[in-house]
Amino acid sequence: MPQPQLIGEDGGMKFHHVNSYDASVADVYAMLMDPAFRDRQCAANDVISNTVSIDDGVVVVDMIQRTKGVPSFAKRFTGETTRAIVRERWTDGTRSSFEVETPGAPTAIKGTAILAEADGRTTLTYDFDVKASVPLIGGKIEKLAGELTAEGFKIDEGVGREWLAGKRS
Repeated sequence: MPQPQLIGEDGGMKFHHVNSYDASVADVYAMLMDPAFRDRQCAANDVISNTVSIDDGVVVVDMIQRTKGVPSFAKRFTGETTRAIVRERWTDGTRSSFEVETPGAPTAIKGTAILAEADGRTTLTYDFDVKASVPLIGGKIEKLAGELTAEGFKIDEGVGREWLAGKRS
């Protein structure tokens, strides 16, 4: 699990996560721009339903997923399912800003994703901030949301490795 750090005067937590792939930056970027890959990510993350749109380096994934593993103090904000809208804006084949909107939930996630290649291996590095606008328990919700996001990135890494190895069925 990534270790959160308190940031800024208005609160929030900062997270860092790295995925690694035995592939070139160009191959990893092409994978990230493939709607079928995004559907596969959603399925692996136990998403109930999703829509994916990709246009000129802008990826939008709108999904509904179960809130498994969410403690009772947080479930009162989410219920049994939650909607998340992920927007990635890739400015080139290596850099993206992203945000995760959760309509009706008190959290906001924003960050960057950077692809870098060395010795035929590509890393996808995520740095993101989580903010929750809930008095008294906001820090707990921020930590939980950041950890769940990082867990999702870890699942995505496994899906990506299989995808790049040609195991797409």
